Amino acid sequence: MESLLFYIFAAAALAGAIVVVSNKNPVAGALALVLTLFSTAVLFILLLAHFVAVIQVLVYAGAIMVLFLFTVMFLNLREESLGFDAQNIPFKLGALFLVLIICAFLAGIGFKKGLSSVQAVAVEENFGTVQGVGEILFKDYLLPFELTSVLIVVAILGVVVIAKRGSD
Repeated sequence: MESLLFYIFAAAALAGAIVVVSNKNPVAGALALVLTLFSTAVLFILLLAHFVAVIQVLVYAGAIMVLFLFTVMFLNLREESLGFDAQNIPFKLGALFLVLIICAFLAGIGFKKGLSSVQAVAVEENFGTVQGVGEILFKDYLLPFELTSVLIVVAILGVVVIAKRGSD
């Protein structure tokens, strides 16, 4: 049952990612990214990393997607730039069919070999918990964490400057 859920949500994440990069409508692409992020959160839950899954949903599917959608709406795209491209439909369908065939082939190989050849990897007791993530983040990766916060502050200041310049 767990492997079936893994395959379902991995396929959903992959499909959402394909829609994100292939869709011309940025709002639809952002919603497909939400599907990808939720599917990834379910994969984290299957790995028993519940805290990481909750943070994935709250931070990325929540706050970051609001920021993306705000940016898309702020750009004020015209309708002609979002037109439907009917020329490449056979190519897109062929590529989708090829991807489905490859996925079915790989899944068939995986089912043929069985799960007996797959061995579980030992994880630490506090893997994916608040304490485990906090210890790794603030002990091993303190400098990248602080540099990321400085980068976020610079990005926020850039958005404020662009917004002020546009209103003048």
